[in-house]
Amino acid sequence: MADEDSGTGLPASLEMAWGLRERPGKGPRPTLTLPRIVEAAVALAAAEGVDAVSMGRVAKELGVSTMSLYRYVAAKEELYVLMADAGVGAPPDPLAGEGADWRELLTEWAYAQRAVLMANSWILRIPITAAPVSPNQLAWMDRGLASMAGTGLKESEKLSTIILIGGLVRNEATMAADMMDAIIKSGVAPEQALGQYVRTLSLLTGPDTHPAVTRLLDSDAFSGSGEPDFQFRFGLGRILDGLALLVAERAASL
Repeated sequence: MADEDSGTGLPASLEMAWGLRERPGKGPRPTLTLPRIVEAAVALAAAEGVDAVSMGRVAKELGVSTMSLYRYVAAKEELYVLMADAGVGAPPDPLAGEGADWRELLTEWAYAQRAVLMANSWILRIPITAAPVSPNQLAWMDRGLASMAGTGLKESEKLSTIILIGGLVRNEATMAADMMDAIIKSGVAPEQALGQYVRTLSLLTGPDTHPAVTRLLDSDAFSGSGEPDFQFRFGLGRILDGLALLVAERAASL
């Protein structure tokens, strides 16, 4: 439940994550803490998947009663938010040197998000049910917005930009995770799976029925680039190209 007196509108567990509450209740400091609960839940999700996470299972991992968890987290959905926040962590310090332009900073921001999600694909299985309000998520949001300082873009345009890029990051990471899961389950190496896909397309299509697919198969699209992140780099580049036009338009209007 949200704290009626705090004014944040946040559940008590998120207020604790922000440091607005030290711990629930009074009396001696308990051995169970919110960070311990979240850490156990994250470890469970990383090992067995998000579906394995329940209040009862987390309590069992910690050796406590399920009811004791509810003093810290009111519902599994709250725990999911805290898990995702812990999983993404704080954004890394920018590698781009002083004076880096907005494009370089946004590129770095996007790749950093992608690396986090690829390394912690369980986060992608947590549904997005609300706008970000947790500490690390808002730190990422702030970093993305700050990347566009001095561009002349409106704040609403900056927000739309990080939503668009964040969507690309999440979609690409989700597709990669889904495909890797399928490959692992099949027991076939990635290059073998791709080769089989190309052979299947070649058998199912032809220049008369699927001319565009045939041209694709005749090209080096499936074998020529040799760049594992080509699709992501291409998509991000096109978004930033479009944004560059808007930034130039804003500069010309000054």
